[in-house]
Amino acid sequence: MPGGRLTQQERQQIASGLADSLAYAEIARRLDRPTSTITREVMRNGGPTAYRADLAHRATERRTHQRRQAVPRGPEAPAQAHGRDAEAVREYEETFTTLLMQQGLPKMTSRVLTCLFTTDAGSLTAPELVERLQVSPASVSKAITFLEGQGLVRRTRDERRRERYAVDDDVWYQSMVAAARSNFQLAETARQGVRVLGADTPAATRLENIARFVDFVGESIIRASEQAREILYTKPDATPGGTAEPSPDHG
Repeated sequence: MPGGRLTQQERQQIASGLADSLAYAEIARRLDRPTSTITREVMRNGGPTAYRADLAHRATERRTHQRRQAVPRGPEAPAQAHGRDAEAVREYEETFTTLLMQQGLPKMTSRVLTCLFTTDAGSLTAPELVERLQVSPASVSKAITFLEGQGLVRRTRDERRRERYAVDDDVWYQSMVAAARSNFQLAETARQGVRVLGADTPAATRLENIARFVDFVGESIIRASEQAREILYTKPDATPGGTAEPSPDHG
């Protein structure tokens, strides 16, 4: 699999592929690149409808120049925890951010959430987020407000009484259940249509089938989430043979 940064010619080919309505996977195949590379490139440069090769190339050169200026060199360069490769970590964070954006989160919100997920402590203060992401305090505040509203982060206080923003292991469970319950509202609305349109009509039949489908999927998601919830509190290598055990502090 070829490495290295995308060239300007490759970006022009990406733009042509998007204009021809090609899938990311097909564009990647033609360039002999990973699909994730194409996805990340497009999403961080305007998305499929606004991507322009020349602007994307200039933006990448500008980001590279800014990183070179910002990163200390020589013995003052900060060491990554656990001996991690700083460049590999940065690339992974961009990949995760792109994925969250594809799921519908705004870019800054995705960056903040990725930062919290990839921090060993699982929590950061506002100044720490500002420093890590090199953005304004207002941008962080807006992203945190959105994430709190979605139940994806919570506020805590550390021993110095500083406000911290934390992600819980349980957040994915809560998110799944909330999504399933919101779908039940769709089922109920569909059934209201059945009563309005008449139970024996084709339109009502269609709406009833939608309601039954959504009910079944929603109940399955909640049941599976309940059954799998303990996975969120396990360590993959907790026992010999890789069988995980739940954390003892999960009640």
